[in-house]
This record gives sequence, structure tokens and C-alpha cells, in this order.
Amino acid sequence: MYGNNPKRAAEFGDGLVLKVQKIFKTLQGEGPNVGVPAIFIRLGGCNLACSFCDTDFEGFVEIELNKIISQIRQLSLNDRGVKSVNLVVITGGEPLRQQISPLCDKLIQDNYAVQIETNGTIYRTIPKEVEIICSPKVVAGNYLSVREDLLPNIRAFKFLISANIKEYSSVPELGQKRCNIPVFVQAMDEYKEEINIQNLKLAVDIAINNSYRLSYQIHKDLGIE
Repeated sequence: MYGNNPKRAAEFGDGLVLKVQKIFKTLQGEGPNVGVPAIFIRLGGCNLACSFCDTDFEGFVEIELNKIISQIRQLSLNDRGVKSVNLVVITGGEPLRQQISPLCDKLIQDNYAVQIETNGTIYRTIPKEVEIICSPKVVAGNYLSVREDLLPNIRAFKFLISANIKEYSSVPELGQKRCNIPVFVQAMDEYKEEINIQNLKLAVDIAINNSYRLSYQIHKDLGIE
């Protein structure tokens, strides 16, 4: 959305209808589960507006929870009608902006592994089995704090790295050391090859010098979503 999206506040409802931009099958392209076949649920709306974000999360429609689950079950089957995809990634936008606890409950009941990708500024009570990946963001020159009630449930941090944007040129302490949470660093895609090469070099240097892990967006090289 390149920062042109409206900032949408957290919603409070029963979670039986969700604003969904897209549901699709692919590979998880980054982070701890890179390369794992996954079904993505891209939810609509975000409470932030980041200038580098190229994801469309505003073209959403409202879908009933039972219909979402039905789509997931169908997409998880291979061409022989056998379940072959066991990971569901809930992303956005900002997925915790909506009441996703009932969705997580049903997915876990169906024996899916569930991963959420969040910016860390909103907390909801969700099942302990859900894997939370937190990618903190900068607003007005400073990183937003990650909610203290979210920290104990975070499986990994993923920090974007840019040699071109000062605020993203290093990794701040947002609770990862204190809570012993693994850190991934990922070169920011700024849509210019020369800048992206610099970003990747800096991300590699930061990873090597801090015992972090490099997250590389393989889906972009593969030309898949």
C-alpha cells in the first residue's frame, strides 16, 4: 500500500465474520518456516501505514468463519484429495486487528499448525499453540514498543534492515534479549536493485555479527505469492 492505506483501529466482535483480502496456497517464503507449504489468510486493514509496504490489504470482503474454514480445508488437499498442507499463516495488514481467536481455535481443532505475523502493537488472547512472529515497525523515527503481554508468546522477531533508511539500519532491543527470543533479520525490499543489494549486505553483516538468523524472501525469487 506504500503508506497510502487508512489506519484502521482494532475491532471488537465475536470473530464469526472476518474482513479477508485473500486466501491462497503457496510456500512460506521467509522467517522460521521458510520453504514450508502453507495456506495464507491475508486479513484486511492495518493500524499502521508503512511507506515501503507493497501488500494490498484494503481490497477485502467480509467472509463468515465457517466459509473460511471450508476454503482452508479444500486448499489443503493435493491433486489426489489428500491433505498435504498443514501450516496456515494469518497475516495482513495487521491480523490481530480483528478477533481471530475463534479462527485459530477451529484451525487447531483441524490439526493445522498456525502462524501469525504481527507488528506487535495489538494484543489478543489466542491459543497457546499459535506461533507468533513479530515484525516491529518504525513510526515518526522510532520503533513502536512491542506489547508486554504479547512478548511471552512471541516465537521469533523479524527485523527489516535498510542501508538507506537510518531507523531500519540496526536492531533495537524490544524485549528479545530479555525474553530470549530468536531474531531474524531481513533485507527490506525498496524496489531498486542497487539499494536492495546494499540492504542485503547490511542484513548479512548484522546477522553474522550478532548471531541472528537471515530471513531471505525466497517467494520473490521463485515468482510466487
